Amino acid sequence: MKKDKKLIGAGLLTAIASSLCCITPVLALISGTSGVASTFSWLEPFRPYLIGFTILVLGFAWYQKLKPKKEIDCECETDDLPASKAGKPSFLQSKLFLGIVTLFAISMTVFPYYSSVFYPKTEKKIIIVAKANIQTINLQVKGMTCAACEEHINHSVNQLNGILKVKSSYENGNTKIEFDNSKTTIEEIKKAVNATGYSVINTKEN
Repeated sequence: MKKDKKLIGAGLLTAIASSLCCITPVLALISGTSGVASTFSWLEPFRPYLIGFTILVLGFAWYQKLKPKKEIDCECETDDLPASKAGKPSFLQSKLFLGIVTLFAISMTVFPYYSSVFYPKTEKKIIIVAKANIQTINLQVKGMTCAACEEHINHSVNQLNGILKVKSSYENGNTKIEFDNSKTTIEEIKKAVNATGYSVINTKEN
């Protein structure tokens, strides 16, 4: 029984670890500590291995739980024994608990695919004085690993005045920003991106 608990615990830990790089930006937004958003981005290269280990561990735990039990003939009195010692598993040893753990592990593993729903949609009404003031820049950003990272940068940049459009891509490692240069500057934009914990490593102006 102790072995089952260790398996379940290991599965939970690896499931959480596999999504830490994307959970952290959301937690940073909620807590207001924007600069820690990229703290666990170093885990991203290990994510496939952590997911694989989680699947193996929980799969083995289910195998252990579902495989036929050997019946032991015994005429011993069990009325005074606790449920776990009388052949009745406790809640922590039950299929229900393992099912709950499995669902939680799945939700953690796929977190990067729905993490963007935690970010508020920023809608800004901006009056443009002159089209000549509209400028577009393409920033190369280091540290983004998932959609949550994109949304974290978009949210931070959108807090500035004069931002017209922000589109970040973790796959391309960049952020494209359209803004009114009479209301904000490239340096202010770069500062907003760097404040998230990710790093601007190159700037291209259009």
